[in-house]
Amino acid sequence: MYRQMFLARALDRRMWVLNRQGKAPFVISGQGHEAAQVGAAAALRPGVDWVCPYYRDLALCLAMGMTARDFMLSVFARASDPNSGGRQMPSHFGLKSARIVTTSSTVATQVLHAAGIAYASKLRGLDEVSLACLGEGSTSKGDWHEALNFAGVHRLPFVCVVQDNDYAISVPHRLQMGVDSVAKRAAGYGMAGETVDGGDILAVYEAMQRAVERARSGAGPTLIDAKVARFTSHSSDDDQRRYRPQEELEALLRRDPIERFRNYLLDERVVDEPADERLQQECAAEVEEALAVAEQADPPSADDLLENLFGDQASSPVGGDVPAKPAEGS
Repeated sequence: MYRQMFLARALDRRMWVLNRQGKAPFVISGQGHEAAQVGAAAALRPGVDWVCPYYRDLALCLAMGMTARDFMLSVFARASDPNSGGRQMPSHFGLKSARIVTTSSTVATQVLHAAGIAYASKLRGLDEVSLACLGEGSTSKGDWHEALNFAGVHRLPFVCVVQDNDYAISVPHRLQMGVDSVAKRAAGYGMAGETVDGGDILAVYEAMQRAVERARSGAGPTLIDAKVARFTSHSSDDDQRRYRPQEELEALLRRDPIERFRNYLLDERVVDEPADERLQQECAAEVEEALAVAEQADPPSADDLLENLFGDQASSPVGGDVPAKPAEGS
């Protein structure tokens, strides 16, 4: 778990450098969210359970089976990018083998997808859980309310983790909703709700374990509000210094979830300083190897531009001949 958190942070930081160098046109960060994401993933079964992530979920996706190389290929929009073949923006995650369902730039729609998958799993009698993640700002979208209402009505094997970093781009939590925790809304949908310190990876893991056990047993869905810190601006196109006081930002950095977990592991003698140093060096080397591969990889070809846009490209008006008009009465 510690290695997954550290690798995610190393990749995230490298991506910001690439952006400033003009090599990565757009960056959106998960720095400060790593404990919430890795803690949640640890309670799931990769390749069995379903994940509908949002754009900050790099650590979650790494913990579920994505590699540093997979991610870098998406940053550089290469043809071998398993997320989308270089057709999506960075951080629009998707990995079929790990059951990470690709998302779009429209926030909160992935929650509907997760609820639909959970409904299908229940109808088929499959032992699967669906996880949806999003920020607290996205809970103001109608899609989120519809998905949670559906999940509650049908008591679906569904977990929604809200990574509450207190800002919807520049709008603070207090101007988004009249409750101090999104989890308080769970009762309105007939599901369990829990607020957890999203900077404490073990607390998140325990909360997620309870939610997953509830889902697998048929006891219904859970809404988890994980309180996290957003260390960076909303994206590389934003400047949070315009709306966040400097002292607030400095206080956030003192709550680094990776440092908290590192200190815990050192105190409990799970790792020692030399082992920690080796892990950090291994992660740094993995990032640089992924970067080298991605930079040299081929871009996608214009010849397959329309792939995956239509279910049957050969019979679509864009991908081939216009289908014949159906016979009268058919």
